[in-house]
Amino acid sequence: MSGVVVVEVVVEVVVVVEVVVVVVVVVVVVVVVVVVVVVVVVVVVVVVVVVVVVVVVVVVVVVEVVVVVVVVVVVVVVVVVVVVVVVVVVIVVVVVVVVVVVVVVVVVVVVVVVVVIVVVVVVVVVVVVVVVVVVVVVVVVVVVVVVVVVVVVVVVVVVVVVVVVVVVVVIQISNFAEI
Repeated sequence: MSGVVVVEVVVEVVVVVEVVVVVVVVVVVVVVVVVVVVVVVVVVVVVVVVVVVVVVVVVVVVVEVVVVVVVVVVVVVVVVVVVVVVVVVVIVVVVVVVVVVVVVVVVVVVVVVVVVIVVVVVVVVVVVVVVVVVVVVVVVVVVVVVVVVVVVVVVVVVVVVVVVVVVVVVIQISNFAEI
């Protein structure tokens, strides 16, 4: 009888351990799948944000270049008209003064446009850096949270397994003692 009771205790403990092992494996697989999905989603978001920012930078630079070209063409046309009128109407000294004024205006316009382009590029670069930093922080936080959850789940499962095994052994020992 004592041999039969020992065999029954061993069989019940083995069954409980097998069930707990299956539960642990399922929990670990689910957690790993969730981590992979979260990382893939975050990577896709980072790629989309970077592509959008790059497109915005290119569009801004192209628009600024077009504005510079238009401004220079308008200034040149105005300069030509003014020079022609001045040459026809006034003396050489007035022509020289007008040319100097036109050169100053062109230089000022070019300087202003260059400053605007530099400011736009700096702002875009800052935005890109901030977006990348935020995305990296989000990824790190998500990974840390998932790892903590996995550790907590594994610890809880191990504690439950130990408690279940101890309870089963105690019950079987008490049954054996009664017999």
